[in-house]
Amino acid sequence: MSTLDAIFVETIDRLCEDQAGRELREGAEQGRWPAGLWAAFRDVGLTRCLLPEDEGGAGLDLEAAMRALRRCAMHAVPLPLAESMIASRLLQAAGIDVPDAVLAVGAADTQGQVPRVAWGEQAGFLVVVESGPKGEALALYEGAPRVVSRARNLAGEPRPTLATDAMRCVARQALTDASELLMRYGALARSVQMAGALERALQLSLQYANERVQFGRPIGKFQAVQHLLAQQASHAAAASAACDAALDASAGHPDPFLVAVAKARVSEAAGQGADIAHQVHGAMGFTREHSLHNVTRRLYAWRDEYGNEVWWQRWIGRRVSAQGADALWPMLTAL
Repeated sequence: MSTLDAIFVETIDRLCEDQAGRELREGAEQGRWPAGLWAAFRDVGLTRCLLPEDEGGAGLDLEAAMRALRRCAMHAVPLPLAESMIASRLLQAAGIDVPDAVLAVGAADTQGQVPRVAWGEQAGFLVVVESGPKGEALALYEGAPRVVSRARNLAGEPRPTLATDAMRCVARQALTDASELLMRYGALARSVQMAGALERALQLSLQYANERVQFGRPIGKFQAVQHLLAQQASHAAAASAACDAALDASAGHPDPFLVAVAKARVSEAAGQGADIAHQVHGAMGFTREHSLHNVTRRLYAWRDEYGNEVWWQRWIGRRVSAQGADALWPMLTAL
């Protein structure tokens, strides 16, 4: 970890300890925008961390920004930091200036609506991938969108369907493969977030297993519980390794194949890791008073966003099959 990474990790830990408590998280799930927390993250450069310093950003590369995002996920930060990072990268790819505001991002459907936009109503700008007869384009909209329907994911994060007919289009640029870029950046961000949440779930499980005493000794001393913890640790480690491999290969842009592998493996680990965490905690893990649900509900929700493990496993299967049997071993050994 570089000195800059360590500074960001320390900063994120401090901000979350000071401001991201239970009351703030519960308020966010009830629809209250945590403006103070967003302002604190903006003041330290995390909301625009992928932009160069001369454009008001922190100048982080993609790998460093994703590590900061992973730390935020460990704390279950109720902010659209991932969405702002994804939107920033798409705007940069299209040559559109990135506004200094909360950003939301999504892809328009055939009716012109943008379904399940993460934090869409809270954003000042909406970045939309649009498809037309002349190909794909990226559009930047400003103003209040028309809300077609409201929804939340399992973690309580807002996922409304929006229409842009009442918004002002600030810029629109042709962008080849814009929808694929959105999926890749989104899948990479969610993979990194889930890896952070899995790490936190494991920490909580180990802590609880060492503190909870049953039959005269901590439950972590029982072989059955140790077996569960070993399984949980293996899923967390596999998720971390998959994310690290994808980030190592994604210096400039997300590597399509390794991002697919990461999202497939981490989504699988998310479901099983969360299940095991609740098994270790028993009834205590199902109460809102315990903090476990802050990460496990996000694991269950994020595993399905930007393609679940089945979607990406099929993508990998089609990619490998198209290259033919003779290309399989060279491809694996080159990773």
